[in-house]
Amino acid sequence: MGALLWLLIPVLAGLIAALWSSWAMRNRRTGDIAELAGYARFRAAMEKEHAAPASATTAPEHASEPA
Repeated sequence: MGALLWLLIPVLAGLIAALWSSWAMRNRRTGDIAELAGYARFRAAMEKEHAAPASATTAPEHASEPA
């Protein structure tokens, strides 16, 4: 009887491993679609031409003075 209990341990471990691997390999399409949509929005935002703020276009006065 003790030998059967020891044999039961690897059998149960194999079943648990099979269940875990089938769960890990499941199809997860929704995450990729949302991620790709976010990347497309990011690219669209980066391709837009934005006007620079007025303070950024003028150089600071102290920058032109020699050190």
